[in-house]
Amino acid sequence: MPLWAERTARLIPLIGLPVCLWRLPIGFDFMMGMDASPTPWNRWASVSYVLALSLLSEAFALLCRGLVRPWGEVVPGWVPMLRGRRIPPFAVIVPGTLGGLLFTALLVDWVLCTFHVAGFSDVPYTNAWWQLLASTVSGLIALWGPLVLALTYAYYQRRCRPALDAVRRVAHTS
Repeated sequence: MPLWAERTARLIPLIGLPVCLWRLPIGFDFMMGMDASPTPWNRWASVSYVLALSLLSEAFALLCRGLVRPWGEVVPGWVPMLRGRRIPPFAVIVPGTLGGLLFTALLVDWVLCTFHVAGFSDVPYTNAWWQLLASTVSGLIALWGPLVLALTYAYYQRRCRPALDAVRRVAHTS
C-alpha cells in the first residue's frame, strides 16, 4: 500500500469531524450564524437527526480505512459465517466510486455556492466571520469525494492490476 494512501485513509475521518461538530449546535436550534429560521421539527427529532447524521458520516469515513487495510480484502475473523472469505474487488470498488462521485458533486456545489458562480449562492450569514467558518468547515468535507476516489483507484490498482497484468502476460506469450 502506498504511504500516501495510508495517510489519506487516516485523514478522511479528521476532515469529516469539523462538519460533524458544526452540525451539533444546529440540532439545538443554534443556527451557527446562519440567517435562517431553526428547523420546524421538535427538539428531540432535530437533535437525533443531527447526531445520527454525524455518527453515520464518521462511520463511513472510518470505513474508508478498508480501502488500505487487509479487512477491505478479506472478511475479518469476527464476522460470523463469512470470516476469512475473500471480498470481491468490485464489491468495494463500485460503492467507493459511487460514494466518491457523490461527494465530488458536493465539492462542485461548494465551489459554485462559495464563490457565487453562475448565480449559485449559499445560505446568508449574519456576518462575514460566520460565513468564513462555514465555508472552511464545509470545504473540508467537500474534499472527501476526491480523496475517496483516489483511495478507490489505489485499491483497484492493488487488487485488480496484478490479475490483469497476469492475463496480459499469458495472452502475450501465446
